[in-house]
Amino acid sequence: MGTTQVFAPVGGRAVPLSDVPDPVFSAGMVGHGAAVDPPHEVIEAVAPVSGKLLKLMPHAFIVMTPENVGVLVHLGLDTVQLKGDGFTTHLSQGDDVTAGQVVITYDVASVVAKGLNPIVPVVVMDEREAENIVPSEAVLEGAQILSGTDLFIANK
Repeated sequence: MGTTQVFAPVGGRAVPLSDVPDPVFSAGMVGHGAAVDPPHEVIEAVAPVSGKLLKLMPHAFIVMTPENVGVLVHLGLDTVQLKGDGFTTHLSQGDDVTAGQVVITYDVASVVAKGLNPIVPVVVMDEREAENIVPSEAVLEGAQILSGTDLFIANK
């Protein structure tokens, strides 16, 4: 079994995934992980792990690690309906990325102004066992964290 350290793609308040106000994420339907509630300003969303940019949309991206752990970063809830408004991508699908590398600029304030929740769920794709995710102390405490800080460890 391998372990993958997953870092926060944005700064803000670390939140347990179960507290995300969207049943698809809170129930772990996509996978298990944690989330970050970002400040309402323009921020940089960075790769939470190193690997290949498997999927890139304006509002979300997936990085596949060399160990085949897919990590989804979803910028806000229901943000697909914005059709890219409020997001600027800096890379291309298929690019190799390093943890901490900027992937998308996220205009959180513009998303909030449109009445959407800006929270950023970060999940291990298709992870069905919540016990395989070990959240950081910050997630358990709901603490403020910086981008690039430990968010959780995925055991696969």
